[in-house]
Amino acid sequence: MTISTSNTQCISKQLLRAGIGALALALLAGCASKGEPAYNPKELRSFDETATLETQWRRTVGDGLGHAHYPIAPDREDDTVFAADANGTVMAMNADSGEPEWKIDLDTSISSALTAIAGQLYLGTRNGNVIALDQRDGSELWRSRVSSEVLAAPQANQQLLVVQSVDGTVTALDRNTGDERWVYTSSQPSLTLRGTGTPMVIDPVSFVGLASGRLATLDNRSGQPLWEMQIATPRGRSEVERLVDLSGQPIITPDGRLFVTSYNGRVVSLEATQGTVLWEADISSRHTPIIVGDFLFVVTDDSQVVALDANSGREVWRNDDLQDRWLTAPAFAGGRLVFGDFEGYVHLIDAREGTLVGRTRVHKSGISVRPVTEGSTIHVQANNGRLETLEVTP
Repeated sequence: MTISTSNTQCISKQLLRAGIGALALALLAGCASKGEPAYNPKELRSFDETATLETQWRRTVGDGLGHAHYPIAPDREDDTVFAADANGTVMAMNADSGEPEWKIDLDTSISSALTAIAGQLYLGTRNGNVIALDQRDGSELWRSRVSSEVLAAPQANQQLLVVQSVDGTVTALDRNTGDERWVYTSSQPSLTLRGTGTPMVIDPVSFVGLASGRLATLDNRSGQPLWEMQIATPRGRSEVERLVDLSGQPIITPDGRLFVTSYNGRVVSLEATQGTVLWEADISSRHTPIIVGDFLFVVTDDSQVVALDANSGREVWRNDDLQDRWLTAPAFAGGRLVFGDFEGYVHLIDAREGTLVGRTRVHKSGISVRPVTEGSTIHVQANNGRLETLEVTP
């Protein structure tokens, strides 16, 4: 097997015993994470460390992600890393040295991951604002209001910035001015995971995962759906058992294959133009997967890591060493999969063999947002705001 490196708490224990995923404890709508899992994560054990994580630099970004651990993941473009805290602090740092390039304080609370693209930086707020900043100095270019709080990173194509709000509304804004272009609305279940899917936006269409378990493909000219598909079907008697959110981001390959994860559902590979199902696997995941070469890597709801053959859906390997440790979505650096966990450790798993090969701790406050990687460099932000840059060797 070879992989190309160039491709890239609130409910009772009775519900757990009834088969509800552990994620529902912290991610139900209206429930704030306390930072302590209400279940039994696996203890970390020694292993043969064949990769080293060396700290290059660290900075503190404001006061961190807040008590609710807002998903304010950093982003990088070219040689600059951008990060923020829940109170409105935004910083730009040199990716190699960590030297600050600028720092601003917005007059609002930030709630979404950051998106850095084409010289601009986009983010969403708790009161439903979307803000565009100039990457050169942090100056505000425009600010627009959408329907509700924004937890998902805004997504851009050449003309539009597409924003999915927690009420399920999808709004397309003009990237240059912030003017509204179109709005897509959908019905929401009465109970959802705390969070929302992140659209996958390409020039002609946007692929949008909904809390109802449906995937919609929207025409970027008008916001009208071209096709929709039920990825996960609600089952069970209670509303909690019937949660089927598509809370990850769909990912698409250059040859037009779409991969979608779902909570209490399945992983599905689709032909993106018509939505024809190519294969499906009975795996529940709230996270965005990652594809590297011909392999799709998925973090399950109980934090097992699974490698699937992207062409067939066949399971290649599964690692449960980190089960119930609330892993982040996977990233990829230096031939290894990268994850953070609730105790603030960064773990490396060999992408070919599925074995643990490296580990270090960033901060005991925990890591709840996906690391950002570039080559063998990893930028990871802990819940208390510590941003640490690590280098994978060999």
